[in-house]
Amino acid sequence: MNKRLARCMGLALASIVLVSCLSCSRDSSTTKEKPMTPQLPTGEQVVQKAGYPFWIFLPEGYDPQGKSWPMILFLHGAGERGSDIEKVKVHGPPMMVETDKAFPFIVVSPQCPEGRRWQPETLIQLLDAVIETHQVDAERIYLTGLSMGGFGTWALAAAHPDRFAAIVPICGGGDPDQACRLKTLPTWVFHGAKDEVVPLSASQDMVTALQACDGNVRFTIYPDAGHNSWTQTYHNQELYAWFLKHRQPGR
Repeated sequence: MNKRLARCMGLALASIVLVSCLSCSRDSSTTKEKPMTPQLPTGEQVVQKAGYPFWIFLPEGYDPQGKSWPMILFLHGAGERGSDIEKVKVHGPPMMVETDKAFPFIVVSPQCPEGRRWQPETLIQLLDAVIETHQVDAERIYLTGLSMGGFGTWALAAAHPDRFAAIVPICGGGDPDQACRLKTLPTWVFHGAKDEVVPLSASQDMVTALQACDGNVRFTIYPDAGHNSWTQTYHNQELYAWFLKHRQPGR
């Protein structure tokens, strides 16, 4: 009887150990789930919250506990909408940092859902979330976008002109009645003279309205360019030097 009891107790103990190990295995696998904000080797992150999913680039030398960095908020065009975050990297600063990891800006590139347009209030919530979680210099936040993103740039800046140090809308347009809200905001506008998608007049109307209220605006027209006036613009190093000349004081 004692041998049989001992044997039963031994089997019971083995069962407890086995169940315990299986539980440990499940707990271990749970802790290894993919984090919401994975850190990628190149200093890139993909964040699936704050209204729009967004891709973010952190330059070489970025330290979460270190100095603050200037930031570019980049708004893509209609062709990059959807649910594939890689699309935001086909143009503009997100494309450039693929070959220049020393690019001296944090770059934030949200993705607009298919069939939607940029919403200023959603974008400003995203901006607040980035500032809260990253070493962003709030006096040096720059806004730019192309085509649909150019329209988004005008709209966001008009809604929150005090949040940006300078803006660069490319082949976009906006509401001329709102232009004077931007009169103290350094603005550099780009457009192709032969653009058949967004007419040159869309940018010209905004520039004219800004000039009428003594706005701080520059206007570059590419005489031979069509809708793609962004490639030449974003490859111009003068643009980034111009950004860094400007600060938004008091932030």
